[in-house]
Amino acid sequence: MPPAAPECPTAVLEVACDESGSEGEKLVRGSTDTFAHASVDVTTATALETIDRVRVEARSPATEVKAGVVLRPQNRRLLDWLLGPEGPLLGRAHVHLTDKALHLTGRMLDLLEPSTDSRTRLARQALLLHRGAARRLGPAGWEAVLADFNELVRARSLEEATASALALRSGLHEVRDLAPGLAGSVPTDADGLLALVARGRGVLDPIVPALTEVLRHWGASGRPLWVVHDVQATLTDAAIRAAVGASADGGADRLEGIAFVDSQDDPRVQLADFLAGAARRIASHVLAGEADPGLVALIGPYVSPRSTWRGSWPVGDAA
Repeated sequence: MPPAAPECPTAVLEVACDESGSEGEKLVRGSTDTFAHASVDVTTATALETIDRVRVEARSPATEVKAGVVLRPQNRRLLDWLLGPEGPLLGRAHVHLTDKALHLTGRMLDLLEPSTDSRTRLARQALLLHRGAARRLGPAGWEAVLADFNELVRARSLEEATASALALRSGLHEVRDLAPGLAGSVPTDADGLLALVARGRGVLDPIVPALTEVLRHWGASGRPLWVVHDVQATLTDAAIRAAVGASADGGADRLEGIAFVDSQDDPRVQLADFLAGAARRIASHVLAGEADPGLVALIGPYVSPRSTWRGSWPVGDAA
């Protein structure tokens, strides 16, 4: 079991978290196009009862029941119950969704053309560029441009950075009317390239804004907050500091601490895994134009309105 939350004069709010779709800073041309981060506020007893029901109804012999079990077509009724009003999560859980390509578009704008614009304005600019460029170049063509930027920021040598920068400038030139000056903002000199790679280090991973959302959302209760999270290599000390810094306007001052556990040792984290896995699968189908209206309606109340998402989504607040 995870370390116990510290005793405080006000009851500590302890939430358990897990993610689905993490590939670190590789945001395009990977295994998944969507990242989902879920947090739940349930008791250990409720989590154990839920997992026992899942194991029995899904006829799963596994010691640790993963999200894939409840996502099998034959277990649809179980998933409907888990997410629905009779299940254990509605009103006790929250999901932050990330369309990885849209997230990368925003990071590209931010790194190539730093400005004092609000995060809301930057997100709007990213959405307009992402939609317009995908129409102009086709989804695969715009993905290729984003891949060049992704590789540039993650370059391990000056040679790699130079090659990616030249390809990126060429690609952005094709959409210059959608983002005037952006292609020219891509450096080609050694100092400029090294500075860009240094600025981009650690800022692409979507788990940082996801953890920021955990602090903002649950911190709004006004109670001291203790976070229990599945072991996640990308949640480094630097990433946690970045998330805390980004949520300084709400939630960060109430964070008492973060404990990392193996999901096998905490059933609440397993429930967060269920929710994150379901949300990612449902959202990925939405992006592919294969949405299941029933599941979209069920997951909608959990999804944060601050999610990084390109289209309409029936977001709500189930916590």
